[in-house]
Amino acid sequence: QVQLVESGGASVQAGGSLRLSCSVSGGSFSASCMAWFRQVPGTEREGVAAIDSDGHPNYADSVNARFSISRDNAKNTLYLQMNGLKPEDTGKYYCASQRRPRCDRPMYPSLYYDWGQGTQVTVSS
Repeated sequence: QVQLVESGGASVQAGGSLRLSCSVSGGSFSASCMAWFRQVPGTEREGVAAIDSDGHPNYADSVNARFSISRDNAKNTLYLQMNGLKPEDTGKYYCASQRRPRCDRPMYPSLYYDWGQGTQVTVSS
């Protein structure tokens, strides 16, 4: 059984930075497309960034050039470096796994099999 545990969420001021981590156990992390999503209550889950098993990244337009996704296959850990945070980045951030090496439609949450419980990011102005 695949388990994903996010950490690193916090409350920060606009312009600040955070690094989220997602520790994965079970399954085959190194062979899986991984992604970060975020969600605000009352809205749909939104794709933020995804990364193929070979390290190729994809980003939502809203975070491109501010966020950076990376992975450490030796540690079974996914990261999201968030710089220049804005109040609209506020939400609960989830990591997810597609269980395939190449991401298929990386920003579509319905194509992801495994999800963590999320970590809260709050950005104040």
